[in-house]
Amino acid sequence: MNGILTHSFDALVIGAGAAGLFYAARAGEAGLRVLVIDHAAKPAEKVRISGGGRCNFTNIHTRPENFISENPHFAKSALARFTPQDFIDRLARHDITWHEKTLGQLFCDGRSAAIIDMLVGELRETSGELQLDTSVGEISRTADGFRVETSGGIIETRRLVIASGGLSIPKMGASGLAYDVARQFGHTIIDPRPALVPFVFEGRDKSDFASISGLACPVTARSERAAFEEAMLFTHRGLSGPAILQISSYWAEGEPIRLDLLAGLDAGERLKAFKADHPRKSFASAMETILPNRLVSLLTLRGDIPDMPRMADMSHSAIDNVVEDLSNWTIKPAGTEGWRTAEVTAGGVDTAGLSSSTLESRRVPGLYFIGECVDVTGWLGGYNFQWTWSSAFAAAQA
Repeated sequence: MNGILTHSFDALVIGAGAAGLFYAARAGEAGLRVLVIDHAAKPAEKVRISGGGRCNFTNIHTRPENFISENPHFAKSALARFTPQDFIDRLARHDITWHEKTLGQLFCDGRSAAIIDMLVGELRETSGELQLDTSVGEISRTADGFRVETSGGIIETRRLVIASGGLSIPKMGASGLAYDVARQFGHTIIDPRPALVPFVFEGRDKSDFASISGLACPVTARSERAAFEEAMLFTHRGLSGPAILQISSYWAEGEPIRLDLLAGLDAGERLKAFKADHPRKSFASAMETILPNRLVSLLTLRGDIPDMPRMADMSHSAIDNVVEDLSNWTIKPAGTEGWRTAEVTAGGVDTAGLSSSTLESRRVPGLYFIGECVDVTGWLGGYNFQWTWSSAFAAAQA
């Protein structure tokens, strides 16, 4: 590390992602001299790839209940102080248009680069500085704040803001830096785990699901703590799709998941009506009026659907039993696809050590943790970006 003192700032932000850049611009508007550093060559790469390249930047239904944390009340203050509408208003100032998809998800009409340009542009407008390709070394406290050794020299700062994210998508440079800094200054870490991530299976389940890879169907996915009614996708390794990604954030190793394969369907009545109209047709034929043919074939092969040649031979109670089984189809994942494909990190810096109104450390004045590195994890669909904006805004207003 270069031992020559090069700069002094009111705030140093480690992490040039969405949280770090948004904080820097808001702090700059408040009159602070801010530097953002990152080891990456480009800023906000996760913004660039999000939402299929159109950035699912928020969700209009955002409320504290959409977030997972050891302290479910922690996110309330920040979310109330900077809302989805506040971010929408900011987009309007930059002439960035957007559209709503299902379940309140908002996406850019154009490419996600428009959001990155806005974030970097607002940083520049407030005279903030951005320094990329910069690694971080030793961090220590001083009488006036912090001393941070970097590959670009030594930086002294009154405020140190950690916005370096979690462990998801390591190919984009994800690291545990935030957790290392937190531990250094006496904070507890809630064990990080992959969230919003596909499940993988072993043995027969894996081969069965691979045989219908690419097939999607609506389900209700349930764990011990939550339920989501959305689409599920069979893959060559297991299960994915929105319903599965959502429930994965609540899943613990070794737990089963329950899938209602007949979600939203009046299956019992439909099957009984089919029996009355087509008594000589097979039970599989009846099920194919409700579920995709390939799924029916697989469920029949697995024994989840009886191989009954004639509906006339199926009693109403037998139909009810099949409906009950398919409404509570229970399987046990071998695990998840892990950090490689996880969209976010669950767990992180324990909120017990942070102020809910400012995200400042309760242990070390002037030290802040914002965004994904904090133990606040949103649902799929723009919630995590909203936490990014809200937590950054709260810290900048401190």
